[in-house]
Amino acid sequence: MTTPKTWLIETDELERELDAPDFVIIDATWYMPDEGKNAREEYLAEHIPGAIFFDIDEIADTNSPLPHMLPSPEKFSSRMRKMGIGDGQRIVVYDRHGMFSAPRVWWMFRVMGADEVSVLNGGLPKWKSEGRPLMMGEPNARTPRHFTSRRNLDLVRDVDDMKSVIHDKSADIVDARSPERFAGTVPEPRAGLRSGHIPGAQNVPYGQLLNADGTLKSTEELNAIFAAAGVEPHKPVVTSCGSGITACVLALALAETGHRRASVYDGSWTEWGADDSLPIETS
Repeated sequence: MTTPKTWLIETDELERELDAPDFVIIDATWYMPDEGKNAREEYLAEHIPGAIFFDIDEIADTNSPLPHMLPSPEKFSSRMRKMGIGDGQRIVVYDRHGMFSAPRVWWMFRVMGADEVSVLNGGLPKWKSEGRPLMMGEPNARTPRHFTSRRNLDLVRDVDDMKSVIHDKSADIVDARSPERFAGTVPEPRAGLRSGHIPGAQNVPYGQLLNADGTLKSTEELNAIFAAAGVEPHKPVVTSCGSGITACVLALALAETGHRRASVYDGSWTEWGADDSLPIETS
């Protein structure tokens, strides 16, 4: 493996670029439904200057019974045009947690063919702790731009792909949920789901990849964590979680280590755990 450019941008780098005409800053904050928080309202209360809000639940396949599944390329392109996000721009994504839902939007852009996209390391908490500027209210209207979606199917897996992976062991499966949820010793937060994990999966809770300030750990630390979980550096990896959000934290961490063959199981446990015909393991 060779280490590519970093997919992260640091707070000081972003502040220097706030007025760059080709920069787009995105607030990708998302909360679990049971948290009772409104990410858009919090965005309006305070956000990084110039940032626009990305609604993960709306820029999705809203016809699917599963939450925030990838939208069609046509829908994604349409939403990006309306938001003023176009080809050739540099995109920076952050969230209010530090490192939680922003990687999901980073991954979505990459699936849709955009590679000039970075995640703000440490997110809004680090930005605020350093006393960097904030603004409130709606952003200035952006001029619609043309966005070309070229779907990269190497970065996404569906349930049929996962059945094949289990059968032929062609990829390592890594689950980002907590050890208790992975082992099936606690109920799932979403009703109607079995407890446990996909057969053969390894458990790397996404929080293990983060420092106390919400930044991603060093490449050396990330490599050690994945190695300890049994992830082979030269083998394809599929990441999974509850509903496809924190699986993308794992995908980002793998990308930072130079792993070029990591994909995300979009339906994740919300799909797998609801289907009694699919095998599960508990341990």
